[in-house]
Amino acid sequence: MSIKWLTYNALFAVVYVAMLPAFLLRMARRGGYKNRFSDRFGKYPEGLFPADVKGNFVWIHAVSVGEVAVAGRLMRELRAKCPGIRFAFSTTSSTGWKVAEKEVAQGDVLFYNPLDFPRCVKRAFDAVRPRAVILTESEIWPNFLREAKRRGLPLFLANARVSDRSAPRYVKLKCFFGEVFAQFDRVFAQSDIDASRLVAAGARKEAVEVTGSFKFDVAARNEPKERELTDWILAALRAANPAVASLPPILLGGSTWPGEDSVLLDVYRELLRRHPEVQLVIAPRHFEKADAVEANIRAAGFCCVRRSRGDCEPDGKEPVFLADTTGELMGLFGISSVVFIGKSLCEHGSQNMIEPCACGKPTFVGPNTENFRPVMSDLLSADAILQVPDAATLQREILRLFDDPAARGELGGRALAAVARRLGVVSKCADEILSLLPQVHSAQKV
Repeated sequence: MSIKWLTYNALFAVVYVAMLPAFLLRMARRGGYKNRFSDRFGKYPEGLFPADVKGNFVWIHAVSVGEVAVAGRLMRELRAKCPGIRFAFSTTSSTGWKVAEKEVAQGDVLFYNPLDFPRCVKRAFDAVRPRAVILTESEIWPNFLREAKRRGLPLFLANARVSDRSAPRYVKLKCFFGEVFAQFDRVFAQSDIDASRLVAAGARKEAVEVTGSFKFDVAARNEPKERELTDWILAALRAANPAVASLPPILLGGSTWPGEDSVLLDVYRELLRRHPEVQLVIAPRHFEKADAVEANIRAAGFCCVRRSRGDCEPDGKEPVFLADTTGELMGLFGISSVVFIGKSLCEHGSQNMIEPCACGKPTFVGPNTENFRPVMSDLLSADAILQVPDAATLQREILRLFDDPAARGELGGRALAAVARRLGVVSKCADEILSLLPQVHSAQKV
């Protein structure tokens, strides 16, 4: 093993040990992290990977809820084009696991990805014995990629992006990462910017293709969940006022980060003076922070109706709904009147703004949307989303839209049309992946 790989492994070990206390604390808070803990060392329950399937799995890896949704959509497309294909689906987070459980089909295997230590990675590959590997977005694990290529496996990076922070680091360390990125047989980049950054980091130019974002294809309304969430809100409102007949207009803060819930509470207080029928729903990005959000709600003088408890306090205080459960955000988008997408006002990067637009909802984001730069370019050019520079402007624009239902409808219609124009990326990429898997392609495609 060369000096650069020895250096990487030594540094990774140091960083892992340094981060271990925070990792253990997260396990304690989220609970699910401790389940199947030995998976992370490449040690899996006996019989998890059936002997008759080894050598036939396509290993697909995703971490965040958004990445898992991308991987799930790609799996569905591959199954439609190649019936009988089977997936070994790995993730690293407990929230990712919960969403992935809904994406895997009978015959697939769900497990936690190994830590990026050579021995752990080798054990994992020995257990899975995949025929190909698909990573999503920005999942770059050097030892994992090196082992996959050592075994001669086709290697793909789907919906690839490189953040503003990572791009200069990859270039600065190209002497190492150049070898890592060169392992990919095909990279499906979200934008021209991402493609140029990937090539600058060491990916082979001929292997990189600009496809657009998979997330346009992922976003789809969830009508059963919309009905369920409507019943939840109506039940809480009727506990205080039995005369409530239908769902009122809703302002939704989706995937909010600390600080953004307080901004929305201030907006809501002003909104109630003009539109007392409107309800506020806050869905924090990290559910372990829900207690802090609830404390902010109560400190602002509202009662808190928390989804995980289903409680309500008919004490004369105006309720604020706290959605602190997994897998319900698309349902909330579908029943909302106006949506604000978090990690864009008080934090950098933003969460996914495609989903509310796909539901035809007027959508706001703050100034910090660098993780969705190509998506924002598409939506802004179509006048399909509103980006505000600060909290004061957010309040003013939300009040304006609630004052003008026609403007809300027009903006939502442009959002829906903008998303529709970008559909079809996943199908094209699935065809290309299957074309590089000739044995599965010829034997099972119909």
